[in-house]
Amino acid sequence: MSTQFEGRKAIIAPEGVFIIGTYDENGVPNAMNAAWGMQSDEGEITLMLGKHKTTDNFEKTGAFTVAFGTADTVVISDYFGVESGNKVNKIEHAGCHTHKSENVNAPIIEEYPVTLECKVRSWDINTGYLIGEIVAMQADEKVLTDGRVDLGKLKPIIFDPSFGAYRVVGEVVGKAFGDGLKLK
Repeated sequence: MSTQFEGRKAIIAPEGVFIIGTYDENGVPNAMNAAWGMQSDEGEITLMLGKHKTTDNFEKTGAFTVAFGTADTVVISDYFGVESGNKVNKIEHAGCHTHKSENVNAPIIEEYPVTLECKVRSWDINTGYLIGEIVAMQADEKVLTDGRVDLGKLKPIIFDPSFGAYRVVGEVVGKAFGDGLKLK
């Protein structure tokens, strides 16, 4: 037996926890938490955003960073989503440390082990679509295995809209582009 839900209550998962970093016109770093995003091409990320201080910032700088929320950063990641950058310096209040990206005019938040450095490819305030060109990725050695980001070490989190919770991405359950070959 199944239960039917209205379309607005449908659950689409996973929803990433993307921490978007920008500088304002005075060079002050800001961060926001966004859940709606995806890799849309090689070297490209697409995020769906409403109007925020973050969007005002990247409209001026043409750049942003995207860090991935992790089990170790869940408190600051959630804070970046529940506080307004128009009211408080969220980076400072959270006790985070930043340095300027070498590749784009945006901050890297040092508490996050993986960060994408992006240039704004296109931004449409009417649809909310931000498309970014990924020009570089920074990854802490502690989350690498054989020179690749190891999600088991990174422990990225996803947003669970059904329960209003964050969950850790789980264990490996199969081999992509391999397991399905058994049925060929």
